[in-house]
Amino acid sequence: MAQTHPPANPDDYIYIRAVSKFYNTVQVLFDIDLSVKKGETVCLIGPSGSGKSTLLRCVNFLETISAGQIWVKDHLVGYRLDNGELYELREKEACHQRRDIGMVFQNFNLFPHMTATENITLSPIINKGVPKAEAIETAYSLLNRVGLKGKEDFYPSQLSGGQQQRVAIARALAMKPDVMLFDEPTSALDPELVGEVLTVIKDLAQSDDMTMMVVTHEMGFAREVADRVCFMDQGCIVEVGPPEQVLGNPKQDRTKAFLEAVL
Repeated sequence: MAQTHPPANPDDYIYIRAVSKFYNTVQVLFDIDLSVKKGETVCLIGPSGSGKSTLLRCVNFLETISAGQIWVKDHLVGYRLDNGELYELREKEACHQRRDIGMVFQNFNLFPHMTATENITLSPIINKGVPKAEAIETAYSLLNRVGLKGKEDFYPSQLSGGQQQRVAIARALAMKPDVMLFDEPTSALDPELVGEVLTVIKDLAQSDDMTMMVVTHEMGFAREVADRVCFMDQGCIVEVGPPEQVLGNPKQDRTKAFLEAVL
């Protein structure tokens, strides 16, 4: 019988256990153990190529794992247990599972031929059967929340990069997800636009009971917003703890060297 290991602590909303990932013969994640509690914000930091984004994509089953298990709420991500055997989900099943996990990427991935409102309402209408009028009302409310009131009928080409990323955040929130994943949401932005996006994420972390994982290079943001910071290097978790400890008084030499280079 296949062995599954659901989280022993019911407060663990995201539960990553012994996860490894290979691309052919190249291993990029090594036996990752990490849990995120309901309502907690965990920031993943580390050098480029350390596995942060790959781990985040595994949580949403955009990447398959080579070993281990990932649970979100009480669901085994990407697999189902049937008669004692684990089977990888079909794409339709995987898409259904992803409905409860919002993800915001480095690049905004908005449909260029759709307005901000149309980008936000598309998935709720198609994937959750939300009535169009209700979806539009929600879209207007979310655009107001992310500071884009009056931009409802603008196309992506009419918006700045920071505004497009805020539409992308509103689009993810329109699905009313249980978990939000942010993959370096400001890395594609001009420096002067970074703050407006981080402010929206900060508001989300502080005002909602939202469980979030954020891959970021913004150390000040991680210090201010994260409940815990996870430093990764070469596919391994090196150090995890409160931001004041990991960023202010790291225990591991590799963490210290990284922070000295970036701060």
